[in-house]
Amino acid sequence: MTKKAVVIGGGVAGTAAAIALQSAGFDPVIHERSERGVADERGAFLTVAVNGLNALRSLGLDPAKVLAKGFPTSTMELFGRAGQRLVRLPLGGPEADGTVTTTIRRSELYASLRAEAEARGVPVVYGASLTRAVTGRDAVEAEFADGRRVSADLLVGADGLRSRTRKSLDPSAPEPHYLGLLNAGGFTAGPMDGPPPGVMRMSFGRRAFFGWATAPDGTIWWFANPPSKRPVDARSFTPESWRAHLLELFEGEPAAEIVRAGGEIVGPWSTEDLGPIRVWHDDRIVLVGDAAHALAPTSGQGASQALEDAVVLGHSLRQNPEIKTGLRAYEATRRPRVEKVAAHGRRGNSSKVQGPVGAAIRDALMPAMFRLLMRKGDPQAWILNHRLDHLPS
Repeated sequence: MTKKAVVIGGGVAGTAAAIALQSAGFDPVIHERSERGVADERGAFLTVAVNGLNALRSLGLDPAKVLAKGFPTSTMELFGRAGQRLVRLPLGGPEADGTVTTTIRRSELYASLRAEAEARGVPVVYGASLTRAVTGRDAVEAEFADGRRVSADLLVGADGLRSRTRKSLDPSAPEPHYLGLLNAGGFTAGPMDGPPPGVMRMSFGRRAFFGWATAPDGTIWWFANPPSKRPVDARSFTPESWRAHLLELFEGEPAAEIVRAGGEIVGPWSTEDLGPIRVWHDDRIVLVGDAAHALAPTSGQGASQALEDAVVLGHSLRQNPEIKTGLRAYEATRRPRVEKVAAHGRRGNSSKVQGPVGAAIRDALMPAMFRLLMRKGDPQAWILNHRLDHLPS
């Protein structure tokens, strides 16, 4: 008899997990908190790195189709406080089919993955906000804010940074940790001069970190990370007041021209991650994606690690028919890697929050440090070259 699975969350981790579970012999149903048609623009856009592309293939998906509305970003350039280029790094690839690390709007990736899940017959229930999940001897029961209760053989918590599933598993689980940075994104109203195609340019700036890339239509996609001692309440800003604040921060820098160009602006919100999560699963509940290991945005690996989770979860359950054994195998495989990636992202994030003296030291040492690292090969290869296609079927 086919086992039933409840997937909490319809973002990258949830939809990918549902596709993986279906291939492992489960009958999954995605329960998404937002209403149908409501785009989640938090983060504005993201990158799916080459290890994430490989994970998509391992799920039986075509990266070129899933990421059709994105564009390749195969190179990263990092500039210092005074505008000097510090580092130029490859972002992996190209893959065998020519795809490389890709930048895409978050809402477009969500919609694309949900369409792939629904095309495979995976239902998506919208407006379903989990309040509690309880594991019993023979089933797990999910309770929703509207009073509904759903029973299944397995529940996958892909409900993000403030996961209700995580709290159901472990009421003492840590709360998200504020990283001392705000975040915002935007898209210029029309074409303008920017980095060459395929290049994601980033700058520490004098007062805030900024990143920007040129989309195929010539518009600039950008993000900003102003430091702030306290988290921000987004309701205290309007798009106009936030734009004015950013223009003040970036006065005299290339970022100011891009922000001033108008167009869509998203944010601000507080940048957070999670410390190590002690409990990833019990006998019938398991965490994936940000619910298990929210990463600092600096890692550029949030979506790719969520996709890797889905592949390994499906494989572990396919190889281990007993659910609790499969969940143990999943954690044993994934925890060491994601904790290493999280630590890497946290170190990179700290370099964005520097005073003038610290920034001068950072900018002076970084080029030599990366030249030394590059002599031994790409310092990001352990992240980007990770492949899952070796897993037995």
